[in-house]
Amino acid sequence: MSDRATTPAPGGSGPAQLPDAARPIAVGYAFTGPALDLGALLWDGVCHPDAQVRVPLPMLNRHGLVAGATGTGKTKTLQLVAEQLSAQGVPVFLADVKGDLSGIARPGQGGDRVGTRAAQTGQSWSAEGFPVEFLALGGTGHGVPVRATVTSFGPVLLSKVLGLNRTQEQSLGLIFHYADTKGLELIDLKDLRAVVAFLTSDEGKPELKGIGGLSTATAGVILRSLTAFEAQGMADFFGEPEFDTADLLRLAPDGRGLVSVLELPAVQDEPQLFSTFLMWLLADLFHDLPEVGDTDKPKLVFFFDEAHLLFHGASAAFLDAITQTVRLIRSKGVGVFFVTQTPKDVPSDVLGQLGNRVQHALRAFTPDDQKALRATVQTFPDSPYDLEELLTGLGTGEAVITVLSENGAPTPVAATRLRAPESLMGPLDAAELDRAVRESPLHGRYAQAVDRESAYEKLTADQARPPAEPPGTKRKKAPAEEPSLVEQVVGSGMFRSLARSVGTQLGREITRSLFGTARRGR
Repeated sequence: MSDRATTPAPGGSGPAQLPDAARPIAVGYAFTGPALDLGALLWDGVCHPDAQVRVPLPMLNRHGLVAGATGTGKTKTLQLVAEQLSAQGVPVFLADVKGDLSGIARPGQGGDRVGTRAAQTGQSWSAEGFPVEFLALGGTGHGVPVRATVTSFGPVLLSKVLGLNRTQEQSLGLIFHYADTKGLELIDLKDLRAVVAFLTSDEGKPELKGIGGLSTATAGVILRSLTAFEAQGMADFFGEPEFDTADLLRLAPDGRGLVSVLELPAVQDEPQLFSTFLMWLLADLFHDLPEVGDTDKPKLVFFFDEAHLLFHGASAAFLDAITQTVRLIRSKGVGVFFVTQTPKDVPSDVLGQLGNRVQHALRAFTPDDQKALRATVQTFPDSPYDLEELLTGLGTGEAVITVLSENGAPTPVAATRLRAPESLMGPLDAAELDRAVRESPLHGRYAQAVDRESAYEKLTADQARPPAEPPGTKRKKAPAEEPSLVEQVVGSGMFRSLARSVGTQLGREITRSLFGTARRGR
């Protein structure tokens, strides 16, 4: 790409012509190291292409927020940032809620509007596509299926999907603990339903006493919630093969970062499901990745779209787990950007950790809108702009920006006209999407669902086993056969002892993270 600057933009005559109050803003974005170019400084409605607004590449693991009302350009901002991250060898994850980010895989289309925007922002625009992996939750839509096992998803996230209250969430945690200790693998929803049904049966009720704190009535509520959830067609999102989040960290053969686009339009009517699944992906990355500290560039930048859905109705414990995950995952090289309408959608403890801000226009038509506007202004550093007036007057593709400088200090607030993405600003057609998915190296690994023996099969087999015969009953013996060498080994006391030891270690291997997520192994 011709305009992926990694050194400060030339000073030229632009900054010198800025009003005195605006010059410190331009100086605040003159970084010396690798950076992403966001756009050009706006002052009094005039765009200054020589005063570039940028974000240092190493600071993108310090997290961020992209906010703004519907139709103000948030999606194009994600596309612009994702392109430049990919070009600099950083993998990106994007949740495509509206279905119009798939075009990042194809070169964009020039025209008068793109040419005008490029001239205004000092951009040498050229059409370019980027390496993309298309994903879809449970294979619902166009993409490589993304599934999670119930065991790894964990009780906390599953409780949010099922709409359980705090008491029911704690009870579900006890059920998971019981399954873990009994070696009952929870692969899909029928496994979990089978365990709950067993615990509420006459045979299983005594087990509840061993768990402690789990009532038959609460277990029944959980069972009914699971049944209703499955009736809505949600079962396909849980199962095997489980998606390995390490696949989000790949580079293309040419060294560019792979852009993983998770298609969500097919499940956009289930916001609790997809927002919680996004949190599972993030929690799983946190669970698996090693500590790396500060790096020259992130290992992954994760854009969490429709973030308000994650926080809506969340318990205090759930919010605390989000806060800790966001705080700690930075040291593992992952940057997280929350995408939503207003900063007030994000809890203050999380918002305080978001060092990079891109705020698109806000509306102030109602008293609630005006209250949200004032609250948003208060989250920005002091600025020579009248931010209340500015934020309601920004055009599409314009934003108020502040980021962390190379030394970690906040940059001055800068009104910015953003650059145009160089890839296609719109969706690919279905046939092209399907072809890209079939050609993906991940297709063979994840496309076909697998249903191996797990809790459901084990419990069903136990129930189907014939009752023990009364004492004294004689059975006719079949002729004895000489056991094979394998049978002799398997039947030996040493082998059984070793198997019990391995089984015990496997059971202990289930350790749960902040969100109760877990892995037995890849």
